[in-house]
Formats: sequence, structure tokens, C-alpha cells
Amino acid sequence: MDLKLLTEQVVELSRNVGQLIRIEVDKLSESDVEYKGTHNLVSYVDKKSEDMLITELGKMLPEAGFIAEEDDQLPRGKRYNWIVDPLDGTTNFIHKIPLYSISIALNDGDKTVLGVVYEINLKECFYAWKGGPALMNGDKIHVTETAILDKSLIATGFPYYDYSKLDPYLALFKDLMQSSRGVRRLGSAAVDLAYVAAGRFELFYEYGLNPWDVAAGALIVKQAGGVVTKFHGEPGFVFGKEIVASNSKVHKEFLEKLAHYFIS
Repeated sequence: MDLKLLTEQVVELSRNVGQLIRIEVDKLSESDVEYKGTHNLVSYVDKKSEDMLITELGKMLPEAGFIAEEDDQLPRGKRYNWIVDPLDGTTNFIHKIPLYSISIALNDGDKTVLGVVYEINLKECFYAWKGGPALMNGDKIHVTETAILDKSLIATGFPYYDYSKLDPYLALFKDLMQSSRGVRRLGSAAVDLAYVAAGRFELFYEYGLNPWDVAAGALIVKQAGGVVTKFHGEPGFVFGKEIVASNSKVHKEFLEKLAHYFIS
């Protein structure tokens, strides 16, 4: 398999579907919005985007199955599986806040070997493949060299359905407000991860996430020189519901701080 060529094909597909989403944003009305769960929104645009992605990805690699946000009945592959979020940041999209993305990863067994995150509004496509560089619109990207949290800009996400860890989350948030350059919440985990890879953030952390939120972005972070783990430094973050992604240099300091609030 030529991962570089396959990645380039997925990049082009992401841009094409992103164009569709840009056209639809001004057509959307409140009546087009559905609830999958508490505060978990979806629109016909998510579904239409996913249908297009699945159709074209299926042509690129017919033996691959799918793990996709909007359809959990899709067949799984014995070896290869596409992990697809057709619109990461749906709430932003519905409210016409210009930050949302398409996220596509390919897993070979339990290893992610290809990742593409396309931020639709700025038309920035972040991508990487196993053994290759991390790129944004054709230019190499790399994590920062910042070595301490005090000089770091951090990204996170706010829980919208799982409030079981809300107290320690808010305590950590308060700590980081005082011990970093700031904490941002953009509304798309895939973009947060891409921004770590591109050196815009030093670190991103969140819990309650799904594979389609993190698989692509996490690979891009790693290929850009960063580190990705669960909250206590373990692997298994793609399906593990929690993630810390950093430039590697601030990872240990952050995990030590996090351990004071999130006890194993």
C-alpha cells in the first residue's frame, strides 16, 4: 500500500466535501437540527458529508471497513478501518462559528497509519502517514520546543454529556489558568490536535472523546514530533475516552499536575 498516495487522495476528498459544507452553512435552519443525545447535535449536513466520504473512501480501499460517527451499523474490516468524523464541531457549525473540520484516519489493526484533518473555514488541511512527515497544505509542520507549562498555550474541551469528572476537570482548569499562558476551547478536538502538531498549542487534553474525534489528529501530532497518551501516560488513547497530546517537552510536567486532580 502506498500510504503517501492514499493520503493525498484523502486530502483531495476532504477538500471537496469541505466545499459542500461551506455551501450548506448559510442554508441551515433550526428545523434541520436533531438531537442524538443531551447537547449532542447533528444535521443533514453531517449525514450528507459522511455519505459522500464513505462512498469515496470505499472506492479507494474496498477491503476497509468503517468506524464513523453518524452510522454505527457500517461493516468493520478484518484489518483496515476508516475512522471518520464528517463534521467535527457540529455545534460551532450550527451556530455559524467558523471553526469546524473533517477528520479521517485509517487504522491497520489497532495502529493508525494515515490521518487527515481539514479545517474548512481557513481551508487548512493537516495530514500525515506512518513513516512520513506531518504537513499542512504541503508544508512541513512541527511541534514547538517550549519546555515549561508556564510558557505554554493549552487547548481543551468542555464535557457536554459525561459530567462524572467535572469537579477535578474544573480544578485542573483553574490551576492551568494560573500556571500557563492560557487555556482555549475551540470546539473541535480534531483541530485542537492539528494545532498542537502545527506548533500553535503546546498541549491539548480532554476526556469523553470518541475514536473519530482523535485518531487522525493524534497521528499528525506524533509525526510532527509530539507525544500522545491517556491521562496517566498509557497508550490506548484512540478508544480510551481520554487524551493528552503535547510537544513532548511539557508532557511530563502536565501529567504530574493532572495526577493531582484525576486519580487513577
